Amino acid sequence: MQSTRQNKICHLIQKDMGDIFLREMKPTLGQSLITVTEVRITPDLSIARIYVSILPIGGVSKDTVMSLIRENTSDLRRRLGLREGKQLRIIPQLEFYLDDTLDYIENIERLLKQ
Repeated sequence: MQSTRQNKICHLIQKDMGDIFLREMKPTLGQSLITVTEVRITPDLSIARIYVSILPIGGVSKDTVMSLIRENTSDLRRRLGLREGKQLRIIPQLEFYLDDTLDYIENIERLLKQ
């Protein structure tokens, strides 16, 4: 169970990372639509696990976009630090994971229709 402080930081990171993906990282990551679905942070606030949902556009696969995100983790952390520097003393390390719940839901719906 997360504390109130953890929940506030998770919400703040989720909002800011979504904005970073939408506005600042388009040239680097291409035109794919990236949505931050969930953020979980460790109790000591040192590691943030960020779950992203990717809608690939332009013939790019999800794995390619995910590898680009992981390659640019330090740049993403720097951009996050510029936004949250006044609110957080230490910017957590970022770990990105692919959120495949939408694919799972589509698979369940397909199986139910059969």
